[in-house]
Amino acid sequence: MASLSDWVAGARPRTLPASLAPVLAASGLVIARGEFRPLLAALAGVVSLALQVGVNYANDYSDGIRGTDEDRVGPMRLVASGRASPRCVRRAALASFAVAALAGLVICALVSWWLVLVGIASVVAAWFYTGGRHPYGYYGYGELFVFVFFGLVATLGTYYIQVHQLSLPAWETAVGFGALITAILVANNLRDIPGDREANKRTLAVRIGDGPTRVLYLGLLVIGLVAFEVALGWSWWLLAGLVLAALMVSPARAIIARAQGPSLIPVLAGTSRVTLVAGLLGLIVFSLR
Repeated sequence: MASLSDWVAGARPRTLPASLAPVLAASGLVIARGEFRPLLAALAGVVSLALQVGVNYANDYSDGIRGTDEDRVGPMRLVASGRASPRCVRRAALASFAVAALAGLVICALVSWWLVLVGIASVVAAWFYTGGRHPYGYYGYGELFVFVFFGLVATLGTYYIQVHQLSLPAWETAVGFGALITAILVANNLRDIPGDREANKRTLAVRIGDGPTRVLYLGLLVIGLVAFEVALGWSWWLLAGLVLAALMVSPARAIIARAQGPSLIPVLAGTSRVTLVAGLLGLIVFSLR
């Protein structure tokens, strides 16, 4: 039977701060407009965090029953390690999605019921990332899912439910976080190329190869940084961007040095750290502009 620490590890806590970063930055934009609604911002954070946990458990379940994780390089997986049954992990994933759905329904009741469609699309996309007969994550579309739902939807959704409209800075911020969060997945898939290729999991990294994947990762960091600075308006707040640039040095250096396997795990943690700091800086800097 899996212990509490096993379940926490299975939720992949290193990835979770990145799910809250877009909510923080978008809330900073809303504060600057004087329209901040703490309850709605908190509910958006619950939705984003619960979806991330749900995706992580769903991936654990789906990859585990397919045997994809038998020779895994990264953190422990519950199903593949035998520490939890597939049924229990599936229930954990569904419970996480249920929490996201409940928080989302409260948002819909307070804002607009058409947002239910966004919620349904998010949960469906989360499950079929690695679930179902034809998981799109196995065909190289995982990065697109992450960019759209954990970048654009998380940022723009948090902004919209409080302001009831969108703005150019909100879009710029959304693109920035989409790029940074996608970079986390790219680093993860870069690490897993050998195992994924063996398991016939055709991620984007497997499709384009090691070198182009590293270029993609570095490009996403640059896009994230530039989009963040554009959203700031290229003012003296550019100094905030220097903080992000400094934090990007270590993971970027590892990618350029062609780190492999376990050596890429710090890259994931470092990219997640960059994303979280970007969220905190966005909350502070946007609200003070």
